[in-house]
Amino acid sequence: MTEYAAETRTRYGVLRGALKDGVASFLGVPYARAPVGPLRFRAPEPAEPWEGVREATAFGPTAPKRPYAPPLAALLPDPEVAGDACLNLNVWAPWGAGPGPGEGGAAVGPGGGTAHGPGEGGRPVMVWIHGGSLLHGSSAVPVYDGTAFARDGVVLVSVNYRLGVEGFGVFPDAPGNLGLRDQIAALTWVRDTVAAFGGDPERVTVFGESAGAMSIAALLTSPLAKGLFRRAVLQSGPPSALPPGGAGRTTEAVAARLGVPATAEAFARVDRERLLAAQTEVTAKGSPLTGGHSFQIVVDGEVVPRDPVEALDAGASAELDLLMGTTSEEYRLWFVPGGLTDRIGHLAQRLVLWRAKVPARTARVYRAGRPGERPGEVLGAIATDRLLRLPLYRVADARRRAAARGGTYLYEFGWPSPVLDLRACHALELGFVFDTLDVPETRALTGPDAPQALATAMHAAWVAFARTGDPGWRPWDAARPVMTFGPGTPSLVEAPREAERRAWEG
Repeated sequence: MTEYAAETRTRYGVLRGALKDGVASFLGVPYARAPVGPLRFRAPEPAEPWEGVREATAFGPTAPKRPYAPPLAALLPDPEVAGDACLNLNVWAPWGAGPGPGEGGAAVGPGGGTAHGPGEGGRPVMVWIHGGSLLHGSSAVPVYDGTAFARDGVVLVSVNYRLGVEGFGVFPDAPGNLGLRDQIAALTWVRDTVAAFGGDPERVTVFGESAGAMSIAALLTSPLAKGLFRRAVLQSGPPSALPPGGAGRTTEAVAARLGVPATAEAFARVDRERLLAAQTEVTAKGSPLTGGHSFQIVVDGEVVPRDPVEALDAGASAELDLLMGTTSEEYRLWFVPGGLTDRIGHLAQRLVLWRAKVPARTARVYRAGRPGERPGEVLGAIATDRLLRLPLYRVADARRRAAARGGTYLYEFGWPSPVLDLRACHALELGFVFDTLDVPETRALTGPDAPQALATAMHAAWVAFARTGDPGWRPWDAARPVMTFGPGTPSLVEAPREAERRAWEG
């Protein structure tokens, strides 16, 4: 099929993207000014308009970062695009059903002919916020290609935001949560601009995985994000934030490594490569289980006025629809590639559980229910539940007690990958949600024979949720229903592994 150049007029100027098989893509679109010079370590400022036609056929610069360390680097490809203007986003939209009600779009062929515009207006919009421990990742990861969502009638937007110390450093002389402020700026851009792509600004679903889901949990409680989205999806990321003292320890450690004061003014004078090297050294030994230095969302009194856990317990965003879940064996991405599962024996397991203040009675339930598993695997199951599964159940229970007006739905992804015996590990569901199983970067985790039928079902559930607020199964109630995606055919399971969940009570 002939490829066309799609054009649309936004409030900032005309964009020219690419059009193929009824899907237009506009890549590297600025939603805020480049955070350099006097704008470094400052809240994002709106993008500036441009004259003429702006080409939007290549991903924009990614936020300053370093790649994952081996062995994760081979499993989680993390492309880097050079440049300062990292506050950019990408849009994939259905195109070709006639002019839309937005600010105007068309498709220009190789010979200059014009095809159709952005299609009917009022399409649901989904905004993707990537994960990566607030240190890695970008919207340019091929797994996150938005073509399948646009093919199925959704306007898909994916966002870059500042990472590491530039996005989540804690300073006395700079605003907190700059990365979250970037996400809010991007959502504001979507509200003001997405109609030019045929999207409905009143039907925005924000979704993210890992640190992206943690970001969304904070946005659910932020007064600055109020009204910017109608629905949210949290994939393998719980509500979590620290007070300034706790969140600031990593910034202080980086400052000590650099030999400078822990201020934004001092950090702004440090060469960026030197800064990246220092933050990599400081965070190298941090992990979801053992702790160590990591960047965290901070309770700053403005973007995040209070602990998101407390705010959600108290009914924050009860009017919004919420879809949440985890993979069955999140821990295997953290434990298996480096051999940690094999190195943990009974003594090491007990020591880690004691340090983590896991009740002995809780550990006994897990051991009794998993007689064939090694100590490291039992420890990983405990870590998966404590860090990810149970906090999301807590949110669901709080919404049920409060009779939340928005729907609440839970899922679990359980298809086991054969790659390195990772099984249903953290991040494995991403290629299924985006329906990108054929992408080499997806196959790094799934292998070549992942079931397309499962990806079709999971992707369709996300699309349905964006359209209607209902992914296609019973909402959370006293029976604790969870839609399980694999192994085998998706099925609704009531109260999975209930004995282990109850072991944390009291």
